[in-house]
Parts: sequence; structure tokens; C-alpha cells
Amino acid sequence: MIIRPLTLAQANDYVEKNHRHHKKAQGHRFSIACVACDVESSYSRQETVMEIIGVAIIGRPVARECNQYHTAEVTRLCTNGGKNVCSFLYAAAARICREMGFAKIQTYILDEEPGTTLIAAGWEYEATTAGGDWNHSKANAGTRRTDQPQGKKKRYGKHLNRSLT
Repeated sequence: MIIRPLTLAQANDYVEKNHRHHKKAQGHRFSIACVACDVESSYSRQETVMEIIGVAIIGRPVARECNQYHTAEVTRLCTNGGKNVCSFLYAAAARICREMGFAKIQTYILDEEPGTTLIAAGWEYEATTAGGDWNHSKANAGTRRTDQPQGKKKRYGKHLNRSLT
């Protein structure tokens, strides 16, 4: 497995075809793919065949109180279900964000998901949200998307550059 960069359109295309409960992301800071590489031999040459087996879309934090200049958020992670692909993508996203100078990376998962892949990648459970549409403004009440899970979510995070926090 290797990591390759993706455009938002490429990552969203994979998400729309393969994600269990999320639609495409609205924006991103960057997106990455986990690619499986196989070398195939033909009569006259060797050819490397690359297949995307997972993607991660990393953006700014959704929660208003998070510092968007110090915190990055994995807003979508989608795989084909292959072994270790999720934790590989979470670890790669954290490494890239550390190199970019972020102090922290975080993500939210459904309350019923165990978080095993996040723990395997060195992330820690931080909190559980109340759920809902995350829009607390009375003027805009009910205008957020509700076609995605509205239940409780668990936040996991990883501190990257503690000197910034």
C-alpha cells in the first residue's frame, strides 16, 4: 500500500460510490488515496497496476470553537474494507498534517463504531457529541443537511505539534 494525492473531485467520486452513510464533502485542504500496487508481467514488459482502495478527505474543523489554523479534520474516510486500510489512511493524514504545521488532527465517527482503526493509528478518544444537525443558530434552524446521520458522534484526535496548542 502507498499514499497518493487526490483532487477533491477524485476523492468525492470514490466517496459517492463507496461510502456507507455519507455524501461527498463540500471542500477540503487536501485529499489522499491508499493505493494497492501490483506488478503484472506480460510478454514484453512489466506493468504496475494501481487500484484505489481507500480515500481520506482532510478539511477544516466543522465545530466553530475549533481553531481552524491549528486543527485539521478528517471529514471523510472511505475504503473498500481491506485489512488495515483505514488505520493506514488515518496515520498518513496525521503525518502529513504534522509536516504542514498543524497542532492537532481530529475526526468524528458514529457512536456505534468502535474506533479500532483510530486507536491502531495512535489517535485517542476525546468526547461524544449530542448529535443533531450541528446548527445552533435559531435564524438558520433546519437549513443544514439532514440526509446524513444525525445521531451521537465520537470525536477522536491526535496531537501533532504540542508547541502550537
